Amino acid sequence: MEDGVHSPMKLRRLAAGCLWVAAACFAIFESAHATQGPDAKTPNSDQTSRVTIEVSGGDNQAPIENASVYIKYVEERKIRKDKKVELNVKTNREGAAHVPDAPMGRVLIQVVADGWKTYGRWYDIADAKQTIKVHLEKPPRWY
Repeated sequence: MEDGVHSPMKLRRLAAGCLWVAAACFAIFESAHATQGPDAKTPNSDQTSRVTIEVSGGDNQAPIENASVYIKYVEERKIRKDKKVELNVKTNREGAAHVPDAPMGRVLIQVVADGWKTYGRWYDIADAKQTIKVHLEKPPRWY
């Protein structure tokens, strides 16, 4: 430093140091805020539920085995860009797919099965244990 004037390189180092200190303070604040215990208010997106999706098809409501069930939702973040998350499960012989850690809130449920029309719809998950019934239809015949 000559004559009380900082060079541009020293100013950059000083600014970077300030940013690191601010980031460390913010991280400490966030970790202290997150560990306040069960009395603290948490948003609905942090809570999870167990969702059972029952897939049937046709006129006789037969269960559809081995159908792919996709659950898509957006995980909101405070600093970084929101994260898109997709869960994939398969149905069992009874046509049921169990999702143990489904998020509370708005989710997109899509069902894909061989020989059936693809199904997709938005649902609001509000209960800790919820059952969603999905009915698939046969695709139109091509002549």
